[in-house]
Parts: sequence; C-alpha cells; structure tokens
Amino acid sequence: MKKGWREVPIGGICWVSSTEYKTGTWKTYAPRIDYEKCTNCGFCWFYCPDGAIRWNGEEKPKVDYDYCKGCGICAHECPAKAITMELEVK
Repeated sequence: MKKGWREVPIGGICWVSSTEYKTGTWKTYAPRIDYEKCTNCGFCWFYCPDGAIRWNGEEKPKVDYDYCKGCGICAHECPAKAITMELEVK
C-alpha cells in the first residue's frame, strides 16, 4: 500500500503523483483559459508539473480541476496571456 502525501516526512521527496491521486482540493487559485486568446501552443500542457492540462495537439487545452493544484505555472508560461488565475470559491 502506498503512503499518502500526509505521510511524507517534511523535507522528504514527494513521490505522490497527481495523476494517481486527486489533489485538486489543494488549490486556492484556479487557472481559467480564455479560448479567444489561446493560440493552442501547448505551453500550459508542457509546463504543468502535475499533468492537469489535457491537450491532444488539435483541440484547445483543458484544465482537469480534479488534479490541478493551482500553482499558476501555466498562466506564467502562457505566451498569449490566455490563462488567468482566479480565486477558487469553495
């Protein structure tokens, strides 16, 4: 049985993959894609450390909010500035 993220010691290497565990409840801010601005470049997909951006190279990318931790890397790396981080209301 694999350990959960709460069992990883402080300063330890975290092997918990967000593609195995739904970690989307961790976020405070969520990325929103403006598809009018999106150029379909794939940078958001490439730079997402959690694999939370779904993109097949043809359709526009989509955020899988079950796995997105809200780090904002996608918004920072988007050359078209098509992604904004919005406060997640829970």
